[in-house]
Amino acid sequence: MATPLKLVVLGLGYSASAFVAAGAGRFSSVVATVRTAASAARAATSGIEVLALDDPATGPRLLAAIAGADAMLVSVPAEAGGDPLLPSLGAAIAAAPRLGWIGYLSTVGVYGDHGGAWVDERSALNATSPRGLARIAAERAWLDLGAASGKAVQVFRLAGIYGPGRNQLLSVADGTARRIIKAGQVFSRIHVDDIAGACLASLDRPAPGAIYNVADHEPAPPQDVIAFAANLLGLAVPPDQPFETAVLSPMARSFYMDQRRVSNGRLVTELGYVFRHPTYREGLGALFASGEGVSGESAARENPP
Repeated sequence: MATPLKLVVLGLGYSASAFVAAGAGRFSSVVATVRTAASAARAATSGIEVLALDDPATGPRLLAAIAGADAMLVSVPAEAGGDPLLPSLGAAIAAAPRLGWIGYLSTVGVYGDHGGAWVDERSALNATSPRGLARIAAERAWLDLGAASGKAVQVFRLAGIYGPGRNQLLSVADGTARRIIKAGQVFSRIHVDDIAGACLASLDRPAPGAIYNVADHEPAPPQDVIAFAANLLGLAVPPDQPFETAVLSPMARSFYMDQRRVSNGRLVTELGYVFRHPTYREGLGALFASGEGVSGESAARENPP
């Protein structure tokens, strides 16, 4: 059995929480950050020390946790110029004597538009949006830290995330799902279970500087996913809405400007990862079997792809 690890999580969000839960038996301690004291109170759970970044007492406690950490997962939204925590924590992370694995959660949005072609980890980073450019800068900063310090930094580029409490079954059930039709448009997506699984597979095989696309096997039109969810629930499929005339927020509309299919080949071949949910069908099927969308809870949407 592997020796239990001390884990630090920068940004205890949806995906990071799934990683901590899936790897519970692997970690002897978990110290995780959130932005505010209110968030810390909501995130408080057995076995995790949750630190609020707006609490003056957090600084020394976080630095001590980093100094003793064996592994670190970074799930902090990038800001203009890159990662917001690296300027203050980079030196401590580089100096941490036992830190043997750092996973940075990024997004496939860094690829930008590829005209519907397949992309892999060697593909050009064509992002032009402020969000995409910030992620590219953050990725580079973490990889540079790894190269300079000898730390095994891995980057995971995540497709559109769905899972418990965040999926199309819920939006179909409460009537908010929209089938936006744009000819030829597909998105890649990933179940949160497989984000956790991919990161845990990497934890067993640290690869300094490695980048992995974390997307399932089947990029698909978003309207097909909604129709599948509706059919599972036995509900009417929402009507088509042409993209050209649909009322969308600027952010939602921006996601339709990029067209690409994301390959997960490196994750499968180099880490030998076997997906729990190879496509949205298995993922939504498992969520439906667990009761999602059938008990009247309010909807939470899939993250924008």
